[in-house]
Amino acid sequence: MQDILFIVGDRSVTVLEVTVAAGLAMLAFIVLLVFSSLRQIRLRAAADAVAAERIHELEAHLSQLLKSQGEMTGRMQTMAEVFGSRQSDMMRAVNERLDGMGHKLGLSMADTTKQTHEGLRQLHERLAVIDRAQRTITDLSGQVVELQAILANKQTRGAFGQGRMEAIIQDQLAPSAYSFQATLSSGSRPDCLIHMPNGAPPLAIDAKFPLEAFNLLRKAEGDDRLKAAQAQFRRDFTKHIQDIKERYLIPGETQDTAFLFVPSESVFAELNENFEDLVQKAHRARVVIVSPSLLMLSIQVIQAVLRDARMREQAHLIQAEVAHLSDDVARLNDRVGKLQSHFAQANKDIDQILISTDKISKRSRKIEDLDLGEMREVVADQSERLRLVPGDD
Repeated sequence: MQDILFIVGDRSVTVLEVTVAAGLAMLAFIVLLVFSSLRQIRLRAAADAVAAERIHELEAHLSQLLKSQGEMTGRMQTMAEVFGSRQSDMMRAVNERLDGMGHKLGLSMADTTKQTHEGLRQLHERLAVIDRAQRTITDLSGQVVELQAILANKQTRGAFGQGRMEAIIQDQLAPSAYSFQATLSSGSRPDCLIHMPNGAPPLAIDAKFPLEAFNLLRKAEGDDRLKAAQAQFRRDFTKHIQDIKERYLIPGETQDTAFLFVPSESVFAELNENFEDLVQKAHRARVVIVSPSLLMLSIQVIQAVLRDARMREQAHLIQAEVAHLSDDVARLNDRVGKLQSHFAQANKDIDQILISTDKISKRSRKIEDLDLGEMREVVADQSERLRLVPGDD
């Protein structure tokens, strides 16, 4: 035990010293452990007291919570019952409203379906009308193409103007009042001759308006081409007017005025609006430019003149018929007078008959009022009176 274990500075440390120091250190450690355990025990006791107090408080709170939970459960059950009844009422009301809305929706759908079918029917009808109109437009477009083809050719264009002019004249006048393509003494053949009344010369009508130059005038683009087209149209129109004057205005054989038929109202309007000098030149040459409407009006005037002439030609026949009519009226007047006298005599005879019947009625009433003895005296008196006055009624 006295063996030196180690040396610290000038001091030697033995095993016994180290053992004693270790034992003291162990003892101190044990004491510390005991004090620490005691402290922990005290702390645990204090904590257990606090815990017990808290447990008591928690138990009180728990009992209060259980009580509140019981009350809450009762309220919840009550509210559940109330909500259950209200929910059933609400479901019933909702079902009723849904049924009503379903019925209204069904009616609305039926009405909408009916209106839709009606609209579709009207749409089909309109589509059918549109289809027919489209077919008509297609036919018209084909006819327009044919018309363009006709107007593109000079001969067919002349035939077109001739046809329009002939249709207007044939619709207004009798066949004996006109002649188509008649030959004059000069060998010229106007498109139509209107025969005037009282032996007057016929009226010549030409239907060959120079539409070629006019079409060039319409299609001209630019000032230079327009001026050239206008000059060409003026030359062609002037030449045509001069040809009508030389060929169809024959003194004593035709009227001193001829008609130039323009088969289009638009061409006639443009001619009078933009080429007034040509219209005046035609008037000076005694050539009247007429459109389809003006030709129809002129033909109507001629028709009235022809009708007046025919009436003047038949005036003596009308006068004779009027004289016969006057004689018939006089005879009718005499016969009516005789019939009136017969009626007057018949009325007079009827008045006499009424007087006799009135007397008979009065005498019958007297007979009814008298007795038998008086009746014999009255009969004797009447017999005597009738014997004395045989002509009395």
